[in-house]
Amino acid sequence: MSTVIEQTVEARLVAAAPRMPSIPATLHYDRDDPFAVRMTFPAPATLEGVEVCWTFARDLLAAGMQEPEGDGDVRVRPYGYDRTVLEFHAPEGTAVVHVRSGELRRFLEATGELVPTGLEHLRLDLDHDLAELMRDA
Repeated sequence: MSTVIEQTVEARLVAAAPRMPSIPATLHYDRDDPFAVRMTFPAPATLEGVEVCWTFARDLLAAGMQEPEGDGDVRVRPYGYDRTVLEFHAPEGTAVVHVRSGELRRFLEATGELVPTGLEHLRLDLDHDLAELMRDA
């Protein structure tokens, strides 16, 4: 069984520069980092002209599809019948994208099969992680 899920979604940029109507963003989930989701945007869609990756909680994505969630750099909220809005806030500006909620649901279902929601802590090896931190210190 694979330990990583990657899914391309069509993200429609609402507020960003340079202007692009839609881009293929990639959602990424790794069971070795069970609480996190990464969303990567290709270089042509970013201000710097380099690929940009945002990491945020899987729970934030799931909850934000039902009602507005987040008060930090990443915010998620439902929009209309089958859209979800993701806002990415950085010092350089804010990017607002719309993604079909069905695509996000499929991604979350796949992550739930890999690591069921509520059981993420069972995937963590705190002793190993602490040893790694101490080694790096």
